[in-house]
Amino acid sequence: MKNRIWVLTIWMLGISASVSIAQETKINWIEIDRAFEVNEKTPRKIFIDVYTDWCGWCKKMDENTFTNPVIASYLTQKFHAVKFNAEGSKDITYKGKVYKNKGQGQGQRNPHEFAIAILQGRLSYPSIVFMDENNNLITYIAGYLTPEQLEPIMAYIESDAYKTQKWEDFRAKFVSKLNTVANP
Repeated sequence: MKNRIWVLTIWMLGISASVSIAQETKINWIEIDRAFEVNEKTPRKIFIDVYTDWCGWCKKMDENTFTNPVIASYLTQKFHAVKFNAEGSKDITYKGKVYKNKGQGQGQRNPHEFAIAILQGRLSYPSIVFMDENNNLITYIAGYLTPEQLEPIMAYIESDAYKTQKWEDFRAKFVSKLNTVANP
């Protein structure tokens, strides 16, 4: 009987640890207006995944990049992570201006004014936008990114290295955590 209780206890601990790891690696995506609001109390850089519903590469990035435990953990711990549908209908207030999707509901693919603004008119999906703790645009990167491509970019932005160091120099010295998690 004691053996059964012992086995059951160990089994429950294993399940508990698995759930804990799974929760840690799931990104807590929030709305852009919520990110601006939360940033007032808990300043962090903002990471915006700009996507559309029809974008195949956006879905691939969701499946392959954002599910990676290192990427998910880093995003959750270091950024306010936002998913923004570039063709969505919700009005966005940013820096005192209201951005809308004026073509919404007309049966076409119509970009939201906020997507146009943060991508500086260069609409490409998926795109990643980085904002600083004051909600100012730092940069954006267009196109699909693998975990191996995204990890050093996030570290470069989050650490403020972009302010003092060239990307090439930072990248040359960057040590990835991707392999250490996969092969402890």
